Amino acid sequence: MTPSEAAWQRVQASFDRQGMMRHLGARLLQASPGLCEVALPYSDRVTQQQGGFHGGAMGALADIAGGYAALTVVPEGMEVSTVEYKVNFLAAFQGGELRATGRVVKAGRRIIVTSAEVLHLAADGSETLCALMQQTLVPVPKTY
Repeated sequence: MTPSEAAWQRVQASFDRQGMMRHLGARLLQASPGLCEVALPYSDRVTQQQGGFHGGAMGALADIAGGYAALTVVPEGMEVSTVEYKVNFLAAFQGGELRATGRVVKAGRRIIVTSAEVLHLAADGSETLCALMQQTLVPVPKTY
């Protein structure tokens, strides 16, 4: 099995246990060492009062993408837990879907730093950057 196949299997198995992502309708698109991409379609589950994607949904998607990118670089038997993240919201959108791509910036033994870009994909195929995130995670022992 290639490293990319192993990363995909590991991330997909964990993603399948994500009740919140399942509830929101998110799906895993890509996972390889140091990278993860997830998508979130527009629905009434992810909107704020004005009908646009809620910032909490954007932040959650970025957190998941960065977290799973980090998971791909820790040893088997370990998980990761978010310590903090900072997100900049750049634009608001309705319709289409969001795609968050998380990347490992620096992986150490005690902390892992990731970043994620959240793009809005409109029905006409156009893409617009709508959020940027930087995240710090810690490796933790797997408990299940």
